[in-house]
Amino acid sequence: MTVLVASDLDRTLIYSANALALAGPDAEAPRLLCVEVYESRPLSYMTETAARLLAELGDAAVFVPTTTRTREQYRRISLPGPAPAYAICANGGHLLVDGETDHDWHASVTARLAAECAPLSEVRAHLERTADPVWTRKHRVAEDLFAYLVVERELLPEEWVKELAVWAENRGWTVSLQGRKIYAVPKPLTKSAAMREVARRTGADLTLAAGDSLLDADLLLAADRSWRPGHGELADADWTAPGVTALPERGVVAGEEILREFLKAANPPG
Repeated sequence: MTVLVASDLDRTLIYSANALALAGPDAEAPRLLCVEVYESRPLSYMTETAARLLAELGDAAVFVPTTTRTREQYRRISLPGPAPAYAICANGGHLLVDGETDHDWHASVTARLAAECAPLSEVRAHLERTADPVWTRKHRVAEDLFAYLVVERELLPEEWVKELAVWAENRGWTVSLQGRKIYAVPKPLTKSAAMREVARRTGADLTLAAGDSLLDADLLLAADRSWRPGHGELADADWTAPGVTALPERGVVAGEEILREFLKAANPPG
C-alpha cells in the first residue's frame, strides 16, 4: 500500500522559538534540533524525538512537505530523513519534483487564478490603502501569487481583519491570520489541489495530512485522515470535520504527536 503524507510545516511540524510553547520545568524540556537557519541564526526547531519519527516516516510513506512558504523560504529548511521527492510550496502554487519546479503545474494554477478571482494587483492596492502604518511593519508578495502583511499583533484591530475578510471573500480571496502575518490568498490557490496531483502521480492508496491554520483546512478535508494540533487558527475556532482528529497537544510537542499518528496510520498492526 502506498501512503502519502502531506503535512504543513510551520507550527505543525517545525516551530520558531516563540511558538515552542514549552511547559514544565526547564530541566525537563525536550532536546531540540534546529532545522532552519536564516541570516546565520537558528530559526526553526523540532524535538529530537520528532526528528527521529520523521526519519522513520520517510521510509514508511511518501512524505510531502506542504507549506505556504515560498520556494526560497522552504529551501532554508533541512528536515531529517530522506529528501522528499515532492514538496508543495506557495500554498499549492508551486510543486517541486526532486527539488525542481514543475512549470506545467504552475502554469495550470496561474491560469485558474486569472479566470476565477480578482487580480493580485487589486488586493495589494487595497492592503496598501487600508493597512495602518502604526501596526504594519512589512508589505510582502509571495511568488506573484498572494500577499501578506507583517504586523504588530498587539496593535492590530480585530475589526480591520474582519472587514478585510469580507472584502476579500467578495473577490474570490481568503484571509488568514497566523502569528504576526496576515495572508490574503486566492481561493483557488490550495494545498489540497496540489496534494491530489501528487497522490495521482504516486498512485497513493491512503492520504494523511496535518495542519494548524485556516489555509490548511482544505488539505485536511481532502485527505483520508488528518490531524490538527491544539493551537492555531483551527483550534481557536474549535474547527473539526469527519476524518479530522483534534489533538490536545500544543507547541513543539504537538509536532511529535502528529508524527506518531502518521506512523501508526502508515503502519497499521497486522
